[in-house]
Amino acid sequence: MQARSLTAHDIVCRRGDRILFGGVRIAASPGEALHITGANGIGKSSLMRILAGLMAPFSGTVTRTGTIGMVDERPALDPQLPLGAAIAFWAQLDGAANMDRHAERLGLAELLEVPVRYLSTGQKKRAALVRLLGQNADIWLLDEPLNGLDRDGAELVEALVAEYRADGGIAIIASHQSIRLPAVKTLDLREFIV
Repeated sequence: MQARSLTAHDIVCRRGDRILFGGVRIAASPGEALHITGANGIGKSSLMRILAGLMAPFSGTVTRTGTIGMVDERPALDPQLPLGAAIAFWAQLDGAANMDRHAERLGLAELLEVPVRYLSTGQKKRAALVRLLGQNADIWLLDEPLNGLDRDGAELVEALVAEYRADGGIAIIASHQSIRLPAVKTLDLREFIV
């Protein structure tokens, strides 16, 4: 198994002239999960983008060992393509296998011929999770993974995260909603407002 870890040391996030938060520290090892909480607009998504390497912190450092897979509010699926073709595009780029099995598990097998633009918010979220499962990433960054999902969909996400952690994966979840995960650590961003 490849080494997996994610650490953040004294992260400060600035948006424009405003400091959103400062002093955030994270240390996550294989099998661990962290739930980042806080009100809308507090900076949860910005922190997730910093952890992913998509946005530079104003100050502080992030160290990642292993590959990153991220799901956020943008499912990165071509809205003009049928769902099956949109998933196949990423499967080819990611070198992924078993995508049909993942689509079946996430309740999308009957929708593979439907253009992505006609899918509901919850269906698009589950499609993004199909891609995530195919990536075989060492670290999952899930930004508001329960948005648009009904209770059954939320329970499925919780089960997927639990299975992933049991296999040694690291899961960082940013959400204002509660998520049921055993032994999950919590980081409330309200405690880091400067």
